[in-house]
Amino acid sequence: MADGPTINTIAERAGVSIASVSRVLNGLPTRQETVRKVMAAADELGYVRNAVARSLKSRRTHQVAFAMADVGNPAYLAMLREIQPVLKAAGYRLVLHSTDAVAADEIDVLHSLGERYVDGLIMSPLRVTEAHLEMLAAARAPVVIIGSVPEGTRVDNVRADSRTGVRLAVDHLYSLGRRRIGLVNGPLDTVPGAARGAAYREALGDLGLPYDEGLVQIGDFYRAEGGRAVAELLARVPDVDALMCANDLIALGALDVLRAAGRRVPDDVAVAGMDDTDLAAASWPSLTSVSLGSAERGKAAAELLLDRLQGGEREPRLVTVPPRLVVRASTVGESAAGFRTDEKESGS
Repeated sequence: MADGPTINTIAERAGVSIASVSRVLNGLPTRQETVRKVMAAADELGYVRNAVARSLKSRRTHQVAFAMADVGNPAYLAMLREIQPVLKAAGYRLVLHSTDAVAADEIDVLHSLGERYVDGLIMSPLRVTEAHLEMLAAARAPVVIIGSVPEGTRVDNVRADSRTGVRLAVDHLYSLGRRRIGLVNGPLDTVPGAARGAAYREALGDLGLPYDEGLVQIGDFYRAEGGRAVAELLARVPDVDALMCANDLIALGALDVLRAAGRRVPDDVAVAGMDDTDLAAASWPSLTSVSLGSAERGKAAAELLLDRLQGGEREPRLVTVPPRLVVRASTVGESAAGFRTDEKESGS
């Protein structure tokens, strides 16, 4: 027994054939009484079924990977909370990768699909490079992308309409009488940074407001980086009266900096974020934010992948989740926020 229990020893203990033990341990149809005897013997002998060996036979691992830029970002956690139960109910375990938005790490994850360590992949990249597209085209397992990809990319895709989301927020700030509306954005070489920057400019133009590069500050999608970007913007443009922030983490950094500078929110500067994470409702003041449907996108991605894993042969699907504006105290004040609990949905 030095090498541990074997199929032979389990068969002897259970009083059944070696073939019966093999069928039970590989999950093949077998009489319930035989299953009971084999599992009882296996437990008594301390046998641990080898998942790797089973996967070599079935070519299935019953594992799925989820690769995201930042596991600490509440938007990804909202996706995760919806992905996990959908896959678990179908018998799949979830493997997580936090890539820090490093393209090389994401390419490695795509490449490793050829090693069959998972049966499928959900990925939410901030940047989509030519290398991403090449690896997606050659992927050895089903992949679903959360986020925008170039038209014609043959992959199941779930995306937010962040352009409309920015429009909702800018229109809201304008309706409150704000005219010096700044944008604090993430890197422009990312998918969300590029989309939100373009949408901000378009929204200003449609409202008859001039585009002023001085009102735009580029940082990164983190709270500390957002705070530093806001501090630079305030130093350069002290008369800014509203901030459109590219995500909630940036907006929380803005609230930190404005509070430290003695600027009242929303009296002096109104602040709006994007993602409507759990942090938005819990912040002080509570944060007006555009929900991009993180939970809905996560669930849709899991369902698309599960359809593929269950043999779905079809053309790639595109699912777009519409945004909605959730108005809170950071733009209308605490007293008014109590009467503005309704959510404004986009018309598209």
